[in-house]
Amino acid sequence: MYKNELDNAIKAAKVSNSFVFFGESDFLIDMYTNMMSNIEDSNILSFYHDEYNFKSAKEHLSQSSLFGDRNILIIKSEKKTPKKDLDIFMELCQKNPDNIFIYAYYGRDHKTYNNKKTFGKFSTMCVRFFNPKDYEAQNIVLQVAEEKGVKIDKYSVSHLLNVHNGDVALACNEMDKLRVYDREITTKDIENLVFGLAEVSIDELIKTLLGKKDFKDELQNILEHGEDEIRILTAISSFVTQLYMFNIYIRVNGAPNALEILGYPAPKFVVEEKSALSLRFKPNTYYKMQELLLESELKMKSSAVDKCAILLSTLIRLQKLI
Repeated sequence: MYKNELDNAIKAAKVSNSFVFFGESDFLIDMYTNMMSNIEDSNILSFYHDEYNFKSAKEHLSQSSLFGDRNILIIKSEKKTPKKDLDIFMELCQKNPDNIFIYAYYGRDHKTYNNKKTFGKFSTMCVRFFNPKDYEAQNIVLQVAEEKGVKIDKYSVSHLLNVHNGDVALACNEMDKLRVYDREITTKDIENLVFGLAEVSIDELIKTLLGKKDFKDELQNILEHGEDEIRILTAISSFVTQLYMFNIYIRVNGAPNALEILGYPAPKFVVEEKSALSLRFKPNTYYKMQELLLESELKMKSSAVDKCAILLSTLIRLQKLI
C-alpha cells in the first residue's frame, strides 16, 4: 500500500487498527504515526529503537481498560522486530478493535514489509512512504503552516524548501519561527530569518575535515551564513572530545554504550558512525588535535586578529596531524 491509498482509507473512515509504516521518508513515517495515534484519552506505550521489550508490549495490548479508553502500542526502530512478535500484536488488535498497534520501521531493508503475503491473515495496513515529490512537499508544508496560523504562499514555501535542500522536516520546523509575523511571509522574510541547516551543517564539515577531504567550500558556506569562527572551532573540539571518549570506552569494554559515553541514548546509526570514526585515530593523535584546537581558540580570543585566517590555518594543520 502507498500513501495515497492510506489517505483515501482515512477519508473514507476505513482504516485498520494495526499498521506497519516503512520506506524512504522518515518524516512521513513520523507524521502518519502521530496522526494515527492522536486519539484523546488513549493509553500510549512507545518503544524507541533499542528500548523494545516484548513482554511489556504484549501486556499493554492484552489488558482491557476500565474506563473505555484505547490502548495504543508504538514501536519505532531501525532494526526489524521479530515477525512472530508482530504477528502476536496484530492478532491482539484483531481480537480487540479498540486497541491500536503501529510499527514504524526506519531501516532500509523494505523487502519483508513490501510483500502483501507477509501479514496477509491480518487486516494490517502496510504502507511504504517514498520521499515526497516537490508538489507533495509544498502541500505538506502549506498544511503545517495553516495549522500553525502562518500566512505563506506556495512560492515562498518553495523557496523555504530550497534553503533546506528539500528537507520537509526542517521546512516544517521553521513555522514556529515564522509565526511571529502577523502578515503574509515573503521570500525576503525567509532569507532574513531562516538558517539553512541542511546546507551549512557543522557536523558535515567536521566529517569532511576528519576524512581528509577538501573542506574549504563547506567552511566558506558556513561562514557566509554568519557562523562565528570561534563557535566552529569549539564545535570541532567538542566533536573530537566525543570521539576520544568513544575510542577509550571501546578499547576498555570492547563495544560502545552511548548512554554511558554521552549521558543519553543515541540512535544506532549515530553510535556506529562515531565508533568507526573514533577508532581511526590513536590516543596520542587526539592529544595533539586538542592541543592545536585549544591554542588556536586562545589566539582568536586574545586580541584583534584575523579569526578567519587562524581558523583556516588551524584546520589545514589539523588535517596534517591525522
